Amino acid sequence: MARAKRHYLSGHVWHITHRCHKREFLLKFARDRRRWIEWLFQAKKRYGLNILNYMVTSNHVHLLVFDNDGKNVIPDTIKLTAGRVAQEYNNRKGRKGAFWEDRYHATAVETNHHLIRCITYIDLNMVRAGVVNHPSEWECCGYNEVQNPKARKGVIDFSTLMNLLDIENVDHLKETHHKWVDSAIPAENHNRESKWTQSIAVGSKSFVENIKEGLGFRAKGRKVIGSDDMFELRENPAVYGNTSDVSDNAFFWDQ
Repeated sequence: MARAKRHYLSGHVWHITHRCHKREFLLKFARDRRRWIEWLFQAKKRYGLNILNYMVTSNHVHLLVFDNDGKNVIPDTIKLTAGRVAQEYNNRKGRKGAFWEDRYHATAVETNHHLIRCITYIDLNMVRAGVVNHPSEWECCGYNEVQNPKARKGVIDFSTLMNLLDIENVDHLKETHHKWVDSAIPAENHNRESKWTQSIAVGSKSFVENIKEGLGFRAKGRKVIGSDDMFELRENPAVYGNTSDVSDNAFFWDQ
């Protein structure tokens, strides 16, 4: 299998999405969703990834991270977490074959109100799916860890998250985060916003143009689109999850 070209630029927040093979509901059991979080914790200890938010659904995961110039930290984290979850599931079920889609997708997110919108988008995933009425009802998500910080084995880097959001303490973070989510639920249109899962970058026009410039020849043919203060660097025509036409900012997880 060929190695995917890396589009990462250091010093940015990245929203990562990874789906189960053929969108199967291989994470439908809570025990497997919890194991993904457990292995994410192990990866955090091993590689030092700055984790800002996460969501484990029944057939895909969301992971919001800050790339603090660590070499291969993101791909190594995905490889460990995805690989161990798949191995454990297949061994338990006597199953063979792929557990995950070959590639995961990464989108750079500007660290201002766009970061807040991305955090809220991740938190409301299961609300959009109609599974719960509020993210607090879904166990395996970063919303619950922010609202009820873990004494042991927490994965969210509160220090980095508060620094990026310019919030001084955990109590203020909890209160503000709760307000973001509660105010967004009535306006939630239950449609997936493709910019968070199919674009190379999301933010202001200047941020997106800087990402495009930083990518150099790798951004050739990609367009900056948007209006007001919401822009994105779009992929070539491709649908995330369609393995016959894979998006250009998708990476092999097991390389």
